[in-house]
Amino acid sequence: MSRLLLPAAVTAVLGVAIPAVAQTANVVTRESTFTATVDRVERSSRVVTFKGEGGTLQDVYVDPKVSVFNDLQVGDVVTVRLIDSVIVQVRPNAQPSGLHDTTEEAKKAGSDRVVAQSKAVVTIEAIDAPKLLVKYRTEYNQQFTRVVSDKRLLEGLRPGDRVEVTMTRERAVDIQRQKK
Repeated sequence: MSRLLLPAAVTAVLGVAIPAVAQTANVVTRESTFTATVDRVERSSRVVTFKGEGGTLQDVYVDPKVSVFNDLQVGDVVTVRLIDSVIVQVRPNAQPSGLHDTTEEAKKAGSDRVVAQSKAVVTIEAIDAPKLLVKYRTEYNQQFTRVVSDKRLLEGLRPGDRVEVTMTRERAVDIQRQKK
């Protein structure tokens, strides 16, 4: 992934994750909803490609409990509710790394519902809890400051911590057709 996209990806992850306290990992699962057009349906793998605003394509695994999957057609406009999970873990000896795709590793480890997974290691530089700000440094020694969405996201983090962030796009749990 481009060095220019790393700050945005880490921001997205830190914006939904609860950081690790000490060295234990925290897993945070969130639901999100978006409206898009069905671009492609892979029936055998249960993966649907949705086209969103600006032509952005997104592959999503559709949970078998979602019965509308069998009736989806290219061109349908739908609202999708999906589950993402994030793991944030302090890794004291980890070297900072750019965002890299770990989707195949996750699938080989038995997570067949994973559509996309990415990891990065960043170094926490400073935390301003009252202002909900975290400053971090990337593998290329670039420094970024981001606002987090919840004070709990900053708990347990200290300047100097190396933090491994894993973001996984897992599955659609509901799809509703939009009325024409």
